Amino acid sequence: MSCPLIFYGFSLPMSQQHQHLYKHELVYLTEDASHDDVIELINAEAFGPGRHTRAAARIREQGAHDRSLSFICADDGETIASVRMTPVLAGGVKGHLLGPLAVRPSHKNMGIGRELVRIAIEAARRKGSEAVILVGDPPYYGPLGFQKVAYNALDFPGPVDPGRVLVVPIGEDVHPRLKGTIGWRE
Repeated sequence: MSCPLIFYGFSLPMSQQHQHLYKHELVYLTEDASHDDVIELINAEAFGPGRHTRAAARIREQGAHDRSLSFICADDGETIASVRMTPVLAGGVKGHLLGPLAVRPSHKNMGIGRELVRIAIEAARRKGSEAVILVGDPPYYGPLGFQKVAYNALDFPGPVDPGRVLVVPIGEDVHPRLKGTIGWRE
């Protein structure tokens, strides 16, 4: 059973031509096992079959994600987006790997992904995480508080573009301690 973290019942801003077509009633919930199948579908739509070969996916295969820090967005009862957080040790930092973050095509460009990221970062902060790390696009994630990690500072279990390794530092002296291997932790 899902426990609501935050409830939003509002219409999202849409382009003038589409505002009259559909009103979105969005609810953000903590993920539970009942969401697994639809999250897999959403991730398949967003990233295709190659998603399992990425370096971040190699970390996620090492252990379970933290459901208490993973969230979905539902629109009128239908799950339309999700974000997951996996506990990691990144060099000397006990943090969380954010991702995958995915939104159904029908709901893209409405701010849902950004809101899921905001909720997940705040939840990680409350839980005592030292950092939220991801491999992603700096232009998208930069305005959400992510900063570039020093070039080649973290060793991933597979190839990764070092320019796309980003972090929201939460704890003390995070950047100097982000050196070494990144992997799953309990």
